[in-house]
Amino acid sequence: MLKRTLWALSLCLLPLFAVAEGAAEWKAGEHYDVITPAERTTNTSKIEVAEFFWYGCGHCFKFEPVLRAWIKQQPEDVYFRGIPAMWGGPMELHAKAYYTGLALGESEKINDAMFNAMNIDRKPLKSEAEVAQVFAQQGIEEDKFVQMFNSFGVDSQVRQASAAARGAKITGTPAMMINGKYMISPRKAGSYENMLKIADFLIAQERGAAAPAAEQASL
Repeated sequence: MLKRTLWALSLCLLPLFAVAEGAAEWKAGEHYDVITPAERTTNTSKIEVAEFFWYGCGHCFKFEPVLRAWIKQQPEDVYFRGIPAMWGGPMELHAKAYYTGLALGESEKINDAMFNAMNIDRKPLKSEAEVAQVFAQQGIEEDKFVQMFNSFGVDSQVRQASAAARGAKITGTPAMMINGKYMISPRKAGSYENMLKIADFLIAQERGAAAPAAEQASL
């Protein structure tokens, strides 16, 4: 019985050991920022990781495959969502393209096509017609694209993305937001690899903080 108790206790303490180990390396204000006040998350039952990005950002283009591989390794208690950044010009069109692809169930295909069009083919995609052509090349009919691209649902998501970026006070892309509380940028992290290491550290920290609350609720 004692061995079982010690084994269970060791499992509970694993996230705390991970946090303690990383705490000496990653520091708020130096390697990542604290968001005040914290942003609301869309999935409160999980630890939410959000990426602010822009299809025309060369750094986002390079980060995308690294981020995707990292996302696939995350456990079930981590939820990921993309948030397109908008600073005027055609960026709102690109944000609408992201949410249109998501609504049509073609998110990964459209993400690849949009990134490639802007970073490899060097197309600025400054009009709805040019964005529609990217969708058409992926086999999506123009009527279906136009209907979804100009829908209330897509417009609403674009407004929410803009509000989230303002609340998080992002200054560049790519940037990662952990559970609405922390912001990670390449400038402070130092590299894409460090961004993901810091994300792992903060996720473990959030998981460790949630464990006592969950235990108390089950009593």
